[in-house]
Amino acid sequence: MSNIKPRNAALTATRSSTSPHLLPKLLILGLASLFSAFATAQTVPLGSATSFGVLAASAITNVGPTIVNGDLGIHPNNASSVTGFTFSTPPGPGIVNGVTHFADAVALQAQTDATTAFNTLAGLPCTATIPADLGGMTLTPGVYCSTSSMGLTGAVTLNGQNDPAARFVFKVGSALTTASGASVNVINGAQSCNIFWQVGSSATLGTGTSFRGTVIAFSSVTVTTGTTVNGRTIARTGAVTADSASISVCTVGGGTNPPPTSTPVPALGVGFALLMALSLLVVATRRRRKSA
Repeated sequence: MSNIKPRNAALTATRSSTSPHLLPKLLILGLASLFSAFATAQTVPLGSATSFGVLAASAITNVGPTIVNGDLGIHPNNASSVTGFTFSTPPGPGIVNGVTHFADAVALQAQTDATTAFNTLAGLPCTATIPADLGGMTLTPGVYCSTSSMGLTGAVTLNGQNDPAARFVFKVGSALTTASGASVNVINGAQSCNIFWQVGSSATLGTGTSFRGTVIAFSSVTVTTGTTVNGRTIARTGAVTADSASISVCTVGGGTNPPPTSTPVPALGVGFALLMALSLLVVATRRRRKSA
């Protein structure tokens, strides 16, 4: 008889062995997880345009072995305005490793969401007005504005300052043009998905440019021979033109694989983290009252 334990003995032992000092630590970890989810989210939501490497309105034209790692879409024009890819008529050398959308509801919504993002970026207050050429500059997070055109000769370096949510916005009054061999470099945690180029007219990425960020141009985007884009190319009213280029949709965290067509931070995950944090706070408060 002396070896028989109460049915709830294990539970009692577990409760008594849990230090009241451990609960505040668990609370801190829960809150840290919550804030980390927000910190790693894309800082300017693109909605359904998130998964598109190429999105245009009037035409998508390709020459040479271009590779698009992400979705490709056009609206309001249709498939007849998309040339130079394996699915085109006649077929071309371009490859799309993603889903294609031609004048359908998905492409329409993506264009709508891209317009919303364009207007959101346009409404951000400027951190600084920058010179005509970004070459040779090292920039910290901010909103950089030019009332006219913006160029890039050589390299511009974006310093994330070890902040995963560091945001870089470039508001270009008219045209964005990069010279041959230009590059956008990132250091200290800066992420391609948090770099945005809001262009008032058209963007032209010169031969061999290594480019990062999402380009949303009011008119057109041209990606020339040998250029690589880690981000997105979006033309609101005109065409996207590519020539033997590589366009890969960025993901939060620095990857290049196409992300799912969903919001960066699932509402269920955030809500669960918040609920757990509040629950731990209540338990910790009760235990402290009992021990007082």
